[in-house]
Order: sequence, then C-alpha cells, then structure tokens
Amino acid sequence: AEVVLIDENPNHVFAPGFLGVLTGRRQQKELSRPLKNLEKRGVRFINAAVTAIDTDAKNVRAGSESIDYDYLVIALGAESDMGAIDGLDAAINLYSLEGVLDLRAAVLRFDSGQVSLLIPRNPYKCPAAPYEAILIIEAELARRGVRDKAEIAVYSVEPFPMPGAGPGVGRKVVELLESRGIKFFAEQEINSVGAGKVVSFAGGQTIAPDLLVTIPPHKAPTVIKESGLAGESGWIPVDAKTLKTKADNVFAIGDVNVIKLPGKYKPDKPLMLPKAGVFANREAEVVAANIAAEIRGEKPESEFSGHGECFLDLGTGKAAYAAGNFYAQPHPKIDMSDPRRLWSYYKTFIEKFWFFRWF
Repeated sequence: AEVVLIDENPNHVFAPGFLGVLTGRRQQKELSRPLKNLEKRGVRFINAAVTAIDTDAKNVRAGSESIDYDYLVIALGAESDMGAIDGLDAAINLYSLEGVLDLRAAVLRFDSGQVSLLIPRNPYKCPAAPYEAILIIEAELARRGVRDKAEIAVYSVEPFPMPGAGPGVGRKVVELLESRGIKFFAEQEINSVGAGKVVSFAGGQTIAPDLLVTIPPHKAPTVIKESGLAGESGWIPVDAKTLKTKADNVFAIGDVNVIKLPGKYKPDKPLMLPKAGVFANREAEVVAANIAAEIRGEKPESEFSGHGECFLDLGTGKAAYAAGNFYAQPHPKIDMSDPRRLWSYYKTFIEKFWFFRWF
C-alpha cells in the first residue's frame, strides 16, 4: 500500500498550543513541525492545495498533480470566514496564530477599559477554547495588577457554554467565569461591527469594547461543496461509527464532517458532535484500522465510540477536565472536574507526546 498525504501547508501546526502562546509559556516555533518529516514513516507528502475531488473517477487534483486513490480520507477541516459578518475583521481572530500573537501584545499593553469576546456563529472548532482564552486574559490582567480596571464579558450566540456537552457542563463553565468576575451573555446574535469597534446586536443593543476578540465564523472548504459530498449544512454527513460518506471507500474525519447526536440543546436545535481535535484523532484511528483491515483481507470491525474529553485552562496553573460519551442516550453524558494543577500538567504532556509520537 502507498500512503499519500496532501496538504497545502508545509508544516503541521499544533493549534491546541495557541493558548500557551497567549500565556507566554510557548513560543511560535515550538508549535510547528515540517510535514515532510512524515516521509521517514513511509508517507509520501504532496505540498499542494486540493482543488477537486472526483469520487466517481476516484481521483483528487492537487496543484499540478492528479492522484488516483483506492481509499480516500478527507480531513480538510473548517475554514475561518471573517467576512461572514460585516466589520468583524476589526476584531482579533483568536483562531489564527497571528491573531493570538496580536492578542498577547494587546493584553500586555492593556491598562483599563472593556474586554469583550464574541462567539458569533455555530459550529466552531474547539468549544472550550473561547472560555479558556477569556480566563487566561483575566489571569494575565490580574498578574499585571490592572484587573480591577477591566470589565470582561463573553457574548455568545449559544444558550450556554459548550452546548454539545450538555447544560450541566455549561453551568459549571458559567460559574467559573462568574467566580472571576467575567460576565456571560447568552443568545447574542451579532449583526455587524462598525467604526470604533462598535458591535451591534440583533436586539438593537451595542457595545464598544477597548479590546475586541472574536471566534471567526466557520465554513466548509469550497472544494467540499463542489465534490457532491456535502449535505444541507455544507459539511459532509458520515456514518457515526465508521465515518463513511455516501461515496465508496471515502471517509471524512474531523471538523469537515457532521454527526448528529442524541438530544437537543433547544427544541429546534439538534445536537451535533463538536468540532474538536480529540474527535478527529479518534476518528482517524478508526478509519485507519478499517482501511488496513480491508487491505489485509480482514473484516473491518473498528467503530468510533463517541467518547471525548477536553481541558479548560484557567490561566492560573490549573485546568478543569471534561470527559464522557457524546453518543449516550437520551443525550450526551459529560462530566467536568474541578480545576486542578494535575490537569494543566497533563495538557502540556499531551502536546509534547504528540510531537514525539509523530514527528
């Protein structure tokens, strides 16, 4: 078997480490490794953007190359779409490394005023990250002795934080925010951001923060929409256990797919599996095992269980830990621990082990 990786980026960037850059515990260069390094593991690497996927011809076009496949795993992720809301690009984009570097500098300059973080659209990657970021910002302002001169708030389109994990986890996150004097405003639909970073909401109210941070709206890559694999949502529907798409021998893993969960977080809003790295990793293991089994002439038996976990970094040397079964009936069953230093150490260990294992 020949294994080929196609990626428009020459480097693998470990996005969970971005918040370490925000705290100053990580440097940009620590979070990146050349994808070409995977060639020593027997992987052929093509550094090019995927421009077309033809599942009938079993072919992918990338740059100047045309690659035929027997099995195809699509992991093109979700793209930021700052242009989806007029004027949103005036805010700092938390989901880009450049944005995190800008935010770090802004927090170090900040001496007084309002700090606002926007969550304007669903779905978005890593549901815990916005809340980690605002807690880290609060901790950094406290460390610098200017916390009492700052008003800090989160404005979210969601009814509560991390709705995919259920209202219990959401309540705990709100309690954490409130314990640090951070306000949480739910179900806030953002219309636009105007001159002076004035944010206008659908209800008519406005805010004019001194430091404005946002989670970018997300969209599926254009090549997915043109492939015929996308569903009504724009993402790729897959079998919840095998990650198979409607096309033969084609799988979709990670942020690019959509999986409906048991339960709803509002009467008209079904729950969807959150877009998070832990799920991309576990889905990859299932797909890899099943493809390898088929090539060996064995029966594919690996299934994605729906289990997942994440950390909530408080920026104080402690982190909370949430874990559970997102496929549980009648709704996901997730528990979140109290913050402990152990979880912060464990989060750092996972990052270091990730690079050691693959690169």
